[in-house]
Amino acid sequence: MVTAAGGRTGTAVVASLRRQGCAVRAVVGTARPHPDLDELGAAVVAAELTDVEAMAPLLAGAEALYLIWPNFDPHEATGATALWGAARAVGVPRVVYHSVLRPQARSMPHHAAKDRVEEALDASGLAWRVLQPCAYADNLDATLPDAVASGRFRSAWGLAHGQSLVDLRDVADAAAVLLTEDGLDGGTFEAAGPESLTAGRIAELLAERTGRPVTAVDAVPDGPVPPVEEYAARCARTMFDHYRAHGFTGSPRVLTALLGRAPRTYAEHLADLPLPGPGATGALR
Repeated sequence: MVTAAGGRTGTAVVASLRRQGCAVRAVVGTARPHPDLDELGAAVVAAELTDVEAMAPLLAGAEALYLIWPNFDPHEATGATALWGAARAVGVPRVVYHSVLRPQARSMPHHAAKDRVEEALDASGLAWRVLQPCAYADNLDATLPDAVASGRFRSAWGLAHGQSLVDLRDVADAAAVLLTEDGLDGGTFEAAGPESLTAGRIAELLAERTGRPVTAVDAVPDGPVPPVEEYAARCARTMFDHYRAHGFTGSPRVLTALLGRAPRTYAEHLADLPLPGPGATGALR
């Protein structure tokens, strides 16, 4: 069972599981059509994650739960903790939580929420594993055509520090390992890409991929940090402020061990995108 399955991460995890032949119950937030999940052959069910009474019968009979909480949602800490209780009550034998690299960096509210969820999971009595991904390489995909056209790659995290950007496909494959393989209970697994990428290095790789000049530009944020009441906006701003001050990097060793191979480099990620110039083409996510 995969929650928030209609989002990019959930759909990628479902796809990885289906490639292994697993039957997947894909829980989505609304009853609107989800053709990508239908095409994958998942059993799509609409339910509200904060409605524990509605979620309990969906959890019953699941061999494993992959809990993704919607991004920048203020109800994650209480909602996910309630689901741990529901999963234990119906006897789910394995749960995997989609967390984030360094949840203890509590200057970012969504990290703080995930830290509290991990703490509750440890005390839940469940057999659990946690996946802690770095920022996705895929998060930049939609901005790249404009960067190539303008020759300017705008960096919301400044120019000084790097990020260990990870390909979402690698995150999804690691999630599938944690859902299906034995001997990993009680483990917290980082999922970081294989290189520390500054904005300047990303611009260089983009220029190499397209054969066009690209320069990194510091996109300094405007205005103060949004107030607590504007939770999603506050999460986004404090996240980039943290990246700007400290970077966001990790070691690829754990992800390499989970995958049984090296994670994709950013150049390999770019090779699969439909950008102009030399190189392979694929579909933007």
